Amino acid sequence: MSSSNPMAAVRQYVDAFNNGDEKAMVAACADPMQILDGMSPHVWHGPTAAADWWRDALAEGERVGVSGYHIDLGEPRHVDVTGGYGYAVVPVTFSYDFRGEPVTQTGAVFTVALRKVGTDWRLTAWAWAKG
Repeated sequence: MSSSNPMAAVRQYVDAFNNGDEKAMVAACADPMQILDGMSPHVWHGPTAAADWWRDALAEGERVGVSGYHIDLGEPRHVDVTGGYGYAVVPVTFSYDFRGEPVTQTGAVFTVALRKVGTDWRLTAWAWAKG
């Protein structure tokens, strides 16, 4: 994942999410990691944040009848890099199946903080705002 552009790490994380690859999502994250999302408990923090969030997202999906998650990244509104720290704000489209019916959520925003770990960018936090 070595890249001078932190968006490579954001894309890696989203690709892993789209493929349901928990291990790759975790690998794209720094330790500690923090996630702020609309589903309860809303905040996940620490070395297992990405895995814990994924487990909770799947459980919530099963509870309410949602599956087939897919995120499409738009063009970043901005990507700021200061030394070994990065910040990206990216519009996204979120698609899923709700009880067998396709749903597309537009206008959502994925905001990500990152830091360099060696030569690689890793996510340190992300927040999701619905469209």
